[in-house]
Amino acid sequence: MRVAVYARGFKGSWTIKWSLDIRVDVLWWKQQVDTHGCNGRMVFLSGAMALSQAAELEQRFEERPDLRNWDLRRWEFWLKEQLREKKERVRHEGSFFGGQAGHGTTSDEDGNRELWLWDLLKTPPEAVFRLLEEPASAGRMKQRLHEAGAVDELSRQADMLTELLRGRSLLAAEVDALLQETAPMLAGAWHSAAQLASLQGRLVLDAGLTADAGPPRGRGLLRTGRAKLPRCRRCGSEATGAAACAACGRADCAYCEACLALGRSRACSLLLRSAAGRAPAVRAAAGQSTAAVRGRWGLSAAQGDAACAALGFLAEPPRGGSAGGRGRAWRPQEHGARRGHAPAAPSRFLLWAVTGAGKTEMIFPLLGSILDKGGRVLVATPRRDVVLELAPRLAKAFQDTRIVTLYGGSTERWQAGELTLATTHQLMRFYQAFDLVVIDELDAFPYHNDPMLAFAAQNACKPDGKFVYLSATPPRPLQKEAARGILPHAKVPVRFHGHPLPVPRRIALKSIEQCLRQPLLLRRLSDALRKSLERDAQVFLFVSRIRHIEPLVQILRRAFSGYVVEGTSSEDPQRADKVIRFRQREIRLLVTTTILERGVTVPRSDVFIADADSGLFDEASLVQMAGRAGRSSEDPAGRVIFASPQWTLSQKRAVKQITAMNRTARKRGYIK
Repeated sequence: MRVAVYARGFKGSWTIKWSLDIRVDVLWWKQQVDTHGCNGRMVFLSGAMALSQAAELEQRFEERPDLRNWDLRRWEFWLKEQLREKKERVRHEGSFFGGQAGHGTTSDEDGNRELWLWDLLKTPPEAVFRLLEEPASAGRMKQRLHEAGAVDELSRQADMLTELLRGRSLLAAEVDALLQETAPMLAGAWHSAAQLASLQGRLVLDAGLTADAGPPRGRGLLRTGRAKLPRCRRCGSEATGAAACAACGRADCAYCEACLALGRSRACSLLLRSAAGRAPAVRAAAGQSTAAVRGRWGLSAAQGDAACAALGFLAEPPRGGSAGGRGRAWRPQEHGARRGHAPAAPSRFLLWAVTGAGKTEMIFPLLGSILDKGGRVLVATPRRDVVLELAPRLAKAFQDTRIVTLYGGSTERWQAGELTLATTHQLMRFYQAFDLVVIDELDAFPYHNDPMLAFAAQNACKPDGKFVYLSATPPRPLQKEAARGILPHAKVPVRFHGHPLPVPRRIALKSIEQCLRQPLLLRRLSDALRKSLERDAQVFLFVSRIRHIEPLVQILRRAFSGYVVEGTSSEDPQRADKVIRFRQREIRLLVTTTILERGVTVPRSDVFIADADSGLFDEASLVQMAGRAGRSSEDPAGRVIFASPQWTLSQKRAVKQITAMNRTARKRGYIK
């Protein structure tokens, strides 16, 4: 994209600005000067500069005391000097956006439009009149802005666009798609309205990527080090890709590979976000009793206690991010924040509930408390299948609420709702939209250890809003924060049926790799599996490698010829069908990987984990896999076996976490 660039002096302050429709800026600043009765000055510098270059020019501009005395020739010299320095950096360092030294390019072509300078209290130069009379280019309002009714129509369009983009963070192509569906009269001709809304402070217009702070040290050819890679404003990742771009004419236009699945965020692409500073986040009503909450939502004692603790947190005034200030990995700061000025961040609460505790039911009171006050709520989960499973349950619980369900391929992606249910990647399309953000399965792929999704989640929440994390196995940094009293939290240490969690036992077993070469080594495992099958249990057998599944299935079929034995993994196109057959007890022993460590509930299950000492099985994975056992009230004491040659720290921690939850449940009187 190419934009107009100008310098603006107003009330003694100078800035560089860029515009999607310079006609709007001309009329805006003229009106501001007339309204405030003070002088102002506009210096038109370029009519069609690449957005990446214009944004960098704006970012690097340094105000000087003598700017008010500059004439047009001095401004022209300054602009050429800035562009020359840019080319010099590209040649010396290689492309700022990742090219090779001497091969990057910059373009300052502006359609040969003349520069002009206008003291806004005086008669405009002839170039301004010509600009206002010329036909509108692509994307702009077709009507000439000085014609009767044009300004009123533009204001109406700006109002409409601002409302449609409320709480959004969208690239220009996404804005076009949104408008095609919701406001066809604006589709393809919204640039003028967006520019007015930006000048009014209601929309923020940015380049998709921005250069990170800290350019190379020194001057000219004496500069040392490389400029840092640009960062994506949408997802916060470093932009490592670069390619020739027809939109801006650059040979090395950077783009972000991290969020490419949602559309290409480029150095020259336009990103539109709703402006901050709207109404403060909604808070829940204080003083809700446990009995009332349990009665309304049908919760157990443990669920009710945890829900009331979370409701108390939602009723508290915002903490300005203090609750999250020490959790680096889980409250990423927005790149580009000024040094020493950390942006406000939502307060956080951890709902730590054992597997099978009924986390979904526990969040209903939290969602209702914000929705009842007219707030907006987001429930984000890592997996599409969980979104599809939760959607009807939420619709049943909140029948009078507009619910929007978002995932890859969703038909509702441009709809607005009071309650939004989305996969975590969809969060990148929101900006300060929600009063409450609930992150389900915080520890699960793809959210776990992904700063991009953490960045998107924080941006989706209002700065004074609230975060609630749901997890059966929170990451260790969060566990430590909870233990130290830094992170407000509530534990649900017991399942809905009130029985203790099955505690894993260990059997010594050689690695599966060795056992496949010498099947006799599997005897101890086979004996334990036989006990489970003979007690009529459904048996999960987890392995660490997909390649081990098929040969192990063949061995077990020979050993247990009277039972149906199958295997499945992420590579199995029949996985869903096999899980159904396993639930229906047609399959009795299922060899699988961590793909089934969560989200699958099968009554009367026993769990075996082979190679439990594998580095692929951390504490969280082991707890999640163990959590497949004992979930039904008819068989709450399922068996869990860790089979491995070594007793590792992860296994010890998993057992410790499970026994600690059982101890807490007994202490609080939750165990039947």
